[in-house]
Amino acid sequence: MTRSNDASTPTRRQFLQTTGSLAAGVAVLGTLTPRVHAAEDNTIRLALIGCGGRGAGAVGDALSVPDRGPIKLHVMADLVESRMAASHKALKEKFADKVDVTEDRKFTGFDAYRKAIDSLRPGDIAMCTTRAYIRPVHVEYAVRKGIHVFMEKPFASDPGGLHRLLRAAEEAEKKNVKIAAGLQCRHSPARHALIERIREGAMGDIPLIRANRLGGAGWLASQGDQSNDLAKQLEFGRIHLYWVGSGHMVDYLIHQIDECCWIKDAWPVSAEGMGGRVPESPDCGQNIDAYSIEYTFADGTKAFCGFRRINNTRSDFATYIHGTKCAAQFSGNIHAATVHMFKDQRIAKENIAWTPTDDAFSPWQYEWNDFIDSIRNDRPHNEGKRAVYSDLTTLMGRAACHTGQTVTWEQMMKSNFQFCDYLDRLGPDSPAPVKADENGRFPVPIPGQWTEI
Repeated sequence: MTRSNDASTPTRRQFLQTTGSLAAGVAVLGTLTPRVHAAEDNTIRLALIGCGGRGAGAVGDALSVPDRGPIKLHVMADLVESRMAASHKALKEKFADKVDVTEDRKFTGFDAYRKAIDSLRPGDIAMCTTRAYIRPVHVEYAVRKGIHVFMEKPFASDPGGLHRLLRAAEEAEKKNVKIAAGLQCRHSPARHALIERIREGAMGDIPLIRANRLGGAGWLASQGDQSNDLAKQLEFGRIHLYWVGSGHMVDYLIHQIDECCWIKDAWPVSAEGMGGRVPESPDCGQNIDAYSIEYTFADGTKAFCGFRRINNTRSDFATYIHGTKCAAQFSGNIHAATVHMFKDQRIAKENIAWTPTDDAFSPWQYEWNDFIDSIRNDRPHNEGKRAVYSDLTTLMGRAACHTGQTVTWEQMMKSNFQFCDYLDRLGPDSPAPVKADENGRFPVPIPGQWTEI
C-alpha cells in the first residue's frame, strides 16, 4: 500500500482513529546491503518522543522502509500515559513484531525524553515529534548523545528556540549525527523534476510564486479554571497558543513557505503582511484567522503566501509558480505531488504542457527511505540548518502580520525572542508562560503593540 494523495486521505493527526493512513509498500530504490551500525547487530531502534498522530504516522513510515535492514520501535515517551498507550496499541496492531516496546521502556513526564534517548545506541534514531515548544531541548540532548534525529515541524515556537536548534544542527554536522526534518515534500521526485527544469531555464526567470493554504477550522472554547494550568495548556494549546506549537498558520503553511524558498533557492530578505480575525469571534485562542504575507528576495522577486481558517469559504492548498515563459503548479492538496507546467500563465487542466512521472509513494515515505539509506550507508544527511531557515522564514511572516511592520532576515537572525525562557526547567508545577483573562481568552496580536522578534 502507499499513502494516497487523495483529499480524503486521513492525516497523521488521525492515526489513532484510523491506522490505515500509515504508508507501507515497496520502495523504488534498489536493495542495498546494510552496514552494522550499532553494537552487535544492525537493527535501527526508534525512540518515539511524543506519541500523537504525527509521531505515530512517522513511526509507520519508518517501519515501512523496505530493503534497508531491520528497524524496530524500541522505546516510547510522552507526557500523557493514555496517549502513549493508545499509540502503542495502534502501532502494535499494524506492525506486530516491529514494535518491541516493553513496559520498562515506556516513559512519562517532563524528563521522559532523556530516559528514552538514553535507551538508544549510536546509530539509532530519536523521533522528536512533540509540539514545537520543546523541540530544541530534545534535539540538543539527542545530538549530545550521538543519536540520529528525526524532528517534526514546526521546529521551535520562536526565534530564540530556532537559534538554539541551529547550534544543535551545527554540532550534529561535526559529529556525523544525521538529522531528518519533517518538510517531507523536499523528497518528492516529481517536485525535483520540476526544480530541474526550472534550473535549466524552462520557465524563464521566476518573478512570482503564490502559495496558499485556505480552509476552515475549529476555534478554541474557554477552558475555564484550567486555562492557566501548564499541563492543560500543553494539551489544548497545540495550535491555539503560540508558545506551545507556533500557532495555526505556522503549523500548516510552513510547507508552502519552504517550497517557495526551495523554488527560489534562496531565503527572503524581508516580509510584510497583514491579517485579522472574524468580527465578534468567540475564539479564546491566540490565532488570527487570515494571513497575507509578501516575501521579498534579494533580487526583488516576490512570494505571496496566504493562510485562512474560516468555514464556508473557498479552499486552496497549493503552490503556484509564475515564470517569464509560463506558469507551473508545484504541489497540491494534502501535499500531493500535483506538478505541472502550463503553456502560458493560465493554470488549468486543459492548458498543461508537461507533467513529470507520478510519484510512486507519499513524500513521507520517500523522506524515510532517504533517511534510513543515509544511515545504513553513512551518507551525509543533515537537514537541520535548512529546516531552521524555513521556520525562521515562516516566523518572519508571522511577525510581519502580527506587528504590522516590515520584518527583515537580518532581524530574524539576530533575534533571541522566546515565549518561554525556562524550557529546561519545565515541570508539572511550572507557571504557564501565557495567561488567559477572566473570560478564558488569551492575548491576541494587535499590530503596532505586539512583540515577537
